[in-house]
Amino acid sequence: MKILNKVSKIINKSTVFWLLLSISLIALSRYALIPASITEVLGFISGALCVWLIVKQNIWNWPVGIINAVMFIVLFYQSQLYADMALQFIYIILGVFGWYWWLRGGDNNSALKIQSIGKVHALVLLTISVIATIAMRNYLVSIGDSAPTLDALTTVMSLSAQYMLTRKFIENWVVWIAADVIYIGLYTYRELYLTSILYAVFLSLCISGLIAWHKSRTQRSNLINSKEAES
Repeated sequence: MKILNKVSKIINKSTVFWLLLSISLIALSRYALIPASITEVLGFISGALCVWLIVKQNIWNWPVGIINAVMFIVLFYQSQLYADMALQFIYIILGVFGWYWWLRGGDNNSALKIQSIGKVHALVLLTISVIATIAMRNYLVSIGDSAPTLDALTTVMSLSAQYMLTRKFIENWVVWIAADVIYIGLYTYRELYLTSILYAVFLSLCISGLIAWHKSRTQRSNLINSKEAES
């Protein structure tokens, strides 16, 4: 009985939902009932799961995110979105660092807590982002990228957001929200309709993430203040 109770806790509603969704999408793609390849379907599933885990501040978002990056490397190469393809390699590297920082990046090698980015830090990151966007756009034009301006902009925005995520800066959600809005239009233009839907899911999850992280940080702050008042 105890074993069954443990199993039921593990196989919760969210697990069942993702399992059924995954099986359904893979089957629909396999029999060409939806305009999406298996690679795009796997990217959809792992990407949505990754963001959901981030919202929950679950450390397993990092290995899932690395798998997602591999899926999109293949997909973006086939779609000639070279900047987005290159971005996935950087995601893998940042994923390894993020995994470590979330576990040991806090005080005295403790788990990292949600924090806000400082003004100087934000200004430096913004300056680097503007310069990188201009430089990348010029390069993408030279190699015949299909959407150089949007590709460069979303690539740099995503890198900035991902870096802020690895440090658990709450502002990462704001940048992700802005990037996702652009991505939805870009992938629709490239006829990657399932990926466009994925980024619409990302958008809703990012809004939920911003709300959830703000609530979590507020609760932690209130708890600390309460303990200080008692002492």
